[in-house]
Amino acid sequence: MKIWPEDPSTVIVAVFSGIAATRMAGLPICNPALAVEAIGFRQADSGHWVGALVTPWAINLLCLPGHADWPAAAAGSHCDWAFPSGVYEFIVADEASLGRYHLCSLFSPAGEFASHEQARLTALAAITALFNDPLAAPPAPVDAAPAGRRAFLGLRG
Repeated sequence: MKIWPEDPSTVIVAVFSGIAATRMAGLPICNPALAVEAIGFRQADSGHWVGALVTPWAINLLCLPGHADWPAAAAGSHCDWAFPSGVYEFIVADEASLGRYHLCSLFSPAGEFASHEQARLTALAAITALFNDPLAAPPAPVDAAPAGRRAFLGLRG
């Protein structure tokens, strides 16, 4: 298993740029307005690396091992990861130059993005939201009769 003691962004971009130029080149699911970019990678509380990846064919969240305590799961299986915003299901993947990693698809294909900047900002918003606490539920409605004019003005009955 490959462990990433430092930010894997540069290697991720190199690997997926190679995939874009070879295996994905010319496929109709690719959006020519998009390039490969790793966004917001940082170590989560688990010590593993988490960030977003924009490619011409998809926008994904990625998790890569930051230490040896990494879930042992076969490629193609599913693994849940907990973040401040909730628990999300990731797919286990394997790429020779990266080793085992987990991905969570946000947009696939990514055809609705008119520009790379639009895709980049979307990915940045997703990774920011991932590490934020969930929004509080709206308050429950009060079961009371609608207030009259006097109540609206702060007057009693």
